Amino acid sequence: MKPLYTILILSFLVILHTSFNDQSDNMGKFGLVIHGGAGTILKSKMTQEMEEKYISAMEEALQARYVILERGGTSLDAVETAINVMENSPLFNAGKGAVFTSEGKNEMDASIMDGSTLNAGAVGGVTNIKNPISAARAVMEKSSYVMLMGKGAELFAEQNGLEIVDPDYFYDERRWQQLQKIKDKEENKIENMDKGLLLETNIDEKYGTVGAVALDQHGNLAAATSTGGMTNKKYGRIGDSPIIGAGTYANNNSCAVSSTGHGEYFIRSIVAYDISALMQYKGLSLEDAANEVIHDKLKKIGGNGGIIAIDKDANITMPFNTTGMYRGSINSSGEKTVKIYKNYAIIVSEGASTKIVDLSDPSNPQ
Repeated sequence: MKPLYTILILSFLVILHTSFNDQSDNMGKFGLVIHGGAGTILKSKMTQEMEEKYISAMEEALQARYVILERGGTSLDAVETAINVMENSPLFNAGKGAVFTSEGKNEMDASIMDGSTLNAGAVGGVTNIKNPISAARAVMEKSSYVMLMGKGAELFAEQNGLEIVDPDYFYDERRWQQLQKIKDKEENKIENMDKGLLLETNIDEKYGTVGAVALDQHGNLAAATSTGGMTNKKYGRIGDSPIIGAGTYANNNSCAVSSTGHGEYFIRSIVAYDISALMQYKGLSLEDAANEVIHDKLKKIGGNGGIIAIDKDANITMPFNTTGMYRGSINSSGEKTVKIYKNYAIIVSEGASTKIVDLSDPSNPQ
């Protein structure tokens, strides 16, 4: 019995040692990933000035929030404040840069999820909350609900001390002109249909949404997404951004995901949750699960867009099936990347240096 007893004890110690080493390897690891929307984003249609503005805004969102994680702050604080930066910029379709509805209004949606508790909060169709993602977090932490809509969400936000602004705050001339162009195309299409002419649809879409996912030093994951929806949307349309499981999902046992794309398809595919489920139930890696959903399942039903994700081991992936996606990441080593295009270039920032990386060269990182 003694030899058997000794073997059992030794086996237990080996397992304990291995488990401790695995935990030690991951202890202290953290990371933050952001996106600013996917779609028809071509370098040939981007001026250098606009490119630099997008890069600068994404670097600001990453760097300042990196400090939160570096100092032991929470993943929830990191994703909320990263999105606040993008909501306060007219460049992105969220907050200040929200697109216009068919009625000429700005209606915004947002959601957030805590991977450590599976608690979540969301708001939809709000028109006067400066930072909808902060309202979503308030719903999660200060109410017994998950989602609030319209006037009720606005009243809740005001009663909980969030900044309320005049709807005119969200007016942006560039966004207004985008609406006018779409309306002109609609009128021309109707006129030509009356004349018996069939025009080819001009597919030049940008699924403007902002999102952030993070892993903190405590091993907790969080995800958040905010959007102004689709330009010229009608009838109070709501996309995937405030839908937990479609636009946003986080679970400490798997990953945190934020989506951007044609919302109806992301809702039907439950994209964010599906990636987590493939990891938990099928044993896929984060990258394999995300690729299966974005490049296979979503494409099969005609869905366009992408996701950002980080798992419990700080692995990061940012797949998309469009021509571009504004995206960036920073890890616990301070290595930062900001990417825009699919087939042209990446802006890579390492410490204080910045360089252009040509994606057509297979020796460069994708």
